[in-house]
Amino acid sequence: QVQLVESGGGLVQAGGSLRLSCAVSGGTFSSYAMGWFRQAPGKEREFVARITRSVDTHYTDSVKGRFTISRDNAKNTVFLQMNSLKPEDTAVYYCAADVARPNIRNLRAPNLYEYWGQGTQVTVSS
Repeated sequence: QVQLVESGGGLVQAGGSLRLSCAVSGGTFSSYAMGWFRQAPGKEREFVARITRSVDTHYTDSVKGRFTISRDNAKNTVFLQMNSLKPEDTAVYYCAADVARPNIRNLRAPNLYEYWGQGTQVTVSS
């Protein structure tokens, strides 16, 4: 059974930075594409960033130039470096694993990801 555990969330002032981590166990991490999603209160879960098994990346427009997704296959971990944070970035952030389509760069739909973590809260104060 593949398990994903996020960490690194917290409270930060606008303009600050956070680095989220997602540790993956129970599967073959290096063969997956990985994604980050977020969900604010009262809103649907939305795509944030994706990294394929070949390290191609894709971002939603609102985080381009501020967020960076990366992976360390030796540590079975995917990261989301978040800089220049804004209050509208406040949400629960989830990582997810795409097992079936690991080489496609721009897959955003949550239902295409087979495994999910429990989420980590990010709160950006103004």
